[in-house]
Amino acid sequence: MRPLHWLSLLSHSGDTLIVQIYVDDIIFGSSSHTLVSSFAEQMSREFEMSLMGELQFFHGLQIKQDLEGTFVHQAKYTRGILKKFNMGDSKPLTTPMSTNTALDADEDGEAVDQKEFRGMIGSLLYLTATRPDIQFTVCLCARYQASPRTSHHQAVKHIFRYLKFTPELGLWYSSGSSLSLRGFTDGDHAGCRIDCKSTSGTCQLLGTSLVSWSSRKQASVALSTTEAEYVAAASCCSQLLWMKATLSDFGLRFDRIPLLVDSTSAISIAKNPVLHSRTKHIDVRFHFLRDHYEKGDKDLIHVVSANQLADIFTKPLEFDAFTPLRGELGVCYPF
Repeated sequence: MRPLHWLSLLSHSGDTLIVQIYVDDIIFGSSSHTLVSSFAEQMSREFEMSLMGELQFFHGLQIKQDLEGTFVHQAKYTRGILKKFNMGDSKPLTTPMSTNTALDADEDGEAVDQKEFRGMIGSLLYLTATRPDIQFTVCLCARYQASPRTSHHQAVKHIFRYLKFTPELGLWYSSGSSLSLRGFTDGDHAGCRIDCKSTSGTCQLLGTSLVSWSSRKQASVALSTTEAEYVAAASCCSQLLWMKATLSDFGLRFDRIPLLVDSTSAISIAKNPVLHSRTKHIDVRFHFLRDHYEKGDKDLIHVVSANQLADIFTKPLEFDAFTPLRGELGVCYPF
């Protein structure tokens, strides 16, 4: 049975109140202090509850708020899992995965404790709520939970050693950020060594604030880099459409949302119907990307690979390339 998770939005005299309920915990905030106080008083009259004050800690998330913005991190949780899995004294590393690492099934490798491996993966997956910089590596290692080997265990330990180096990192949400929506998308062709399926990486930002991201293996085998990039762009487009509809409840309207892709060929497929005759093997469900481009919902824009933020969700990167992208995503140390 899934826990209760409920979100409500109330507008009153130009101000907005947002209420979120998770099991027996309630988080609420508003653009008006008066509206917050009124809601708190009403809830206290109707229900037996304790007002804890300004949000600072919630289910492992640590929140620091000031006039300049909000910083969300899991430093306490990170140190806890380092201690739990005996990695507290490990040697720190500067990236979550080496570019020389190429994981596969490793059927000839030595088997490791499946329970411990799954526990490590589960702990890391929860940490990705504030650490998008480890999303790709954790998801890659999670594919081998059914039969983990020493090589997979070493890759997971590499992530923990990176966390030892960066326990305080979290996500920064600036109060001065603009309310412009944009998406980045990238595809790593045939990235999986087992079934040759590609990896889609996407991220969506509201101004400079990262609000959604994903790294996942594509459902079908892409026959070219162009197809892999096109499928990833379709996935990002779908998420942007959902966000556009959700943000409309807050009175925000967006037209021609920028979707930044580093493949000119993938952009051409979406813009030029003539090219479709040479791409009939691409599943028809992905061609809705072109439909929404024609409607003006999306504006496909080419971005050079060095500035493609979604690269961090598709492949391991060297420190010099990894660190700037991490910073652009808003992953930083507390101020």
